[in-house]
Amino acid sequence: MKTIETKVYEFNELSDKAKEKARAWYREGSFDYEWCDSTYEDAKTAGLIIEGFGLDRNRGATGKFIEDACHCADAILKNHGDTCETYKTAEAFLKERDEIVDTAEKDEDGALVDEYELDRKLDEIETEFLRAILEDYSIILQNESEYITSNEYVDENINANEYTFTEDGKRFG
Repeated sequence: MKTIETKVYEFNELSDKAKEKARAWYREGSFDYEWCDSTYEDAKTAGLIIEGFGLDRNRGATGKFIEDACHCADAILKNHGDTCETYKTAEAFLKERDEIVDTAEKDEDGALVDEYELDRKLDEIETEFLRAILEDYSIILQNESEYITSNEYVDENINANEYTFTEDGKRFG
């Protein structure tokens, strides 16, 4: 039988080069969990289904309204803070929608003169709202990705979990 002794170090005891190796180890597994679930759930609560997204150079999101654009905008105004970009996007959409409806040409009886044109304009701004709100969620996902791979976050989680490493930064245990 052989006994092998190995010195192990806490993260803060490592050299800068070894810390980088330890961070790389942690980052390899940082996307093993569904880190984007809370953002997907938030979108769903707001009346939006995010069908997919890309990060970095491929950043963007695809999705659709669960009910309609107005339902989504109302839910966002109800559930998101007024400093949030999604709130500002929803608020701008509803304002523009109200303006289009209020200024639609009507005859002397108050009936719409060109209902087709009103529907076309509303469809156009609803499509733009979907694009804009998906862009907002894409930015949220990009920011979350950048945060969970940042040195600050990685270091905090390595220390909180009390991982140990060999002198060169290789995970031990």
